[in-house]
Amino acid sequence: MARTLGGRLRLTAIAVVAAAALAACSTASDGTSGKAISSGVFGSVPKAGTDAQSGGDVTIGVLDGDSGSYILPIIPAANDIIETPDQFVDLMFSPLYFQPTGASPVIDPGLSIAKPPTFSDGDTVVTIAIKPGRTWASGAPVDANDVIFSIDLLKAAVHASPANFGNYSPGFFPDNVVKATATGKYTVTLTLNKPYNPSFFYQDQLIYITPMPSTSWDRDSANGAALDFTQPANATKIYNFLASQAQDLATYGSNPLWQDVDGPMRLTSFTPSTGAYTMVPNGKYSGPQKAKISELKTETFTTPQAEFDALATGSLTIGLVDITEVTQVSRLEGQYDVFGEPSFGPNTIVFNFKDSAGHVASMFKQLYIRQALAHLVNQPGYLTGLYKGAAEADYGPVPVLPKNPYTPANSRTNPYPYSISAAAKLLSSHGWRVVKNGTTTCVRAGTGSSQCGAGIPAGTAMKFNLIYKNNLSILVSQMEAFAQAAKQVGVDITPTSGTPAFINSHYNDAAFPANDNQWAMRFGGFELEPYPTTFGIYNSGGPLNEGGYSDAKADELINNSVYGSNPKAVTNEAAYLTQNLPALFQPGNDLLVAVRKNLSASSPDAFTALTQYQWLPWQWYFAK
Repeated sequence: MARTLGGRLRLTAIAVVAAAALAACSTASDGTSGKAISSGVFGSVPKAGTDAQSGGDVTIGVLDGDSGSYILPIIPAANDIIETPDQFVDLMFSPLYFQPTGASPVIDPGLSIAKPPTFSDGDTVVTIAIKPGRTWASGAPVDANDVIFSIDLLKAAVHASPANFGNYSPGFFPDNVVKATATGKYTVTLTLNKPYNPSFFYQDQLIYITPMPSTSWDRDSANGAALDFTQPANATKIYNFLASQAQDLATYGSNPLWQDVDGPMRLTSFTPSTGAYTMVPNGKYSGPQKAKISELKTETFTTPQAEFDALATGSLTIGLVDITEVTQVSRLEGQYDVFGEPSFGPNTIVFNFKDSAGHVASMFKQLYIRQALAHLVNQPGYLTGLYKGAAEADYGPVPVLPKNPYTPANSRTNPYPYSISAAAKLLSSHGWRVVKNGTTTCVRAGTGSSQCGAGIPAGTAMKFNLIYKNNLSILVSQMEAFAQAAKQVGVDITPTSGTPAFINSHYNDAAFPANDNQWAMRFGGFELEPYPTTFGIYNSGGPLNEGGYSDAKADELINNSVYGSNPKAVTNEAAYLTQNLPALFQPGNDLLVAVRKNLSASSPDAFTALTQYQWLPWQWYFAK
């Protein structure tokens, strides 16, 4: 399922660009033709090489707080930043189904422990076949019991508190697994509580399983006897013990528990104060490719500028280039390949469909008003003037880039291209007196096709506040440019910044209904799983439905994505939402990565995965 983005966007400080400059580098401000979304990545991805040498240390730069902060594969919500699994846990404990494949948000069959599942009995029974041959460092095989052990511990964790598992949504995994049975040494059969769309359950639910070593972790103390983990009371005892050990960060590098790994790397040291760590290849790794490097270590920085300065001196093997430094990439090109792609999920301006102050909710419930506002989003100008090409246009909930199999056709070109005249025409044809640089008001109240719409009395002024996070200073220009475009059709938008913590704890209809009338729009976003349903985000009453969007057709399509049988149901869902505009879709900024030119890999995917926060150090090596 989709998850909202907290601090994961890599939009940080950038100089304010005047709206006039923004318009100058866009398409004509009154152009009405659609613009095809661009393709490819920013910069140049390093080529895969064959002339590999063994040994050498890889040092990766990370910002303080953007490193692994929890080692048990059942990651609590408080620790569930994207870096914890993708750049830490997954290197030691291999997930059942690995994703992405390079930058593409699809499951990688080669790196997955299991084969794709099969479904039977009306999609209520799921059979998982684990590939034989994978082992733990202890020598025990990775088998069906390890999968069942993980599911039983997940059930114990969420039963104690939903906060114990960051990906938990009540009623879904692991709640929807009625029974997990080993029907062979390497075969697990799951009985579900109801039928689910097989594509959804495979690519959105089973990806949460990371097998854990049932033969060494099945106890409630360091020297305790093995317990029958299939008994819920025992599973609770085991989980409580493991969770208590995971809270002792100072022992991460020495605790024997965390050395019984099946992944390509193992931990040797961890610094609790910064999250910096060192790993070495797991000599007992039995996966498809063993690591050739000698050591992987992270170096932490307090600011993006400090990390860029370290890259400029050549002291890092890999580092992130903040979007603020996109114009300085040439300083790195002699030593590094710099490239980027956006992460999988849209940035949006969320409409508040429950703000009754000033008849805001009634206005946003009119599709033509949402369409008019969409025509005021100058994505071509933002891409060129603000992001300097290090971003991609995004016209719906399922982006075109990174490439995925579910993007609908109507998201490939802008259905509501930037056009002041188109916005003005939509408003005037529906009963509004459009006053350029003034105040547009409703003059033909009513529900007819040429009237303002239900709940909008005559004299209503089109005024909205727009909240955005003040740690994303590039949004100063983006939001001001949007407001200035709106002013050309008499729509008064007042951008207001605030701290992320304040905004996240105040402006959310689902979580803070008492504040429904305090905001009209806010900048936000969410990330998607490989099966990109917006269940939870845009279905009526969804727990992450920040703006209270509710549409019967959208509910039907989202329900089909989760519970139907059509594997492409989610494409139909995305196509409808692209047209129906539950939010204003914004460009997706690239995650920019710098890689030393002497570092190579067995496949370009090992590098492009970096743009999705995923590290694959066992596929990297230094060229001879």
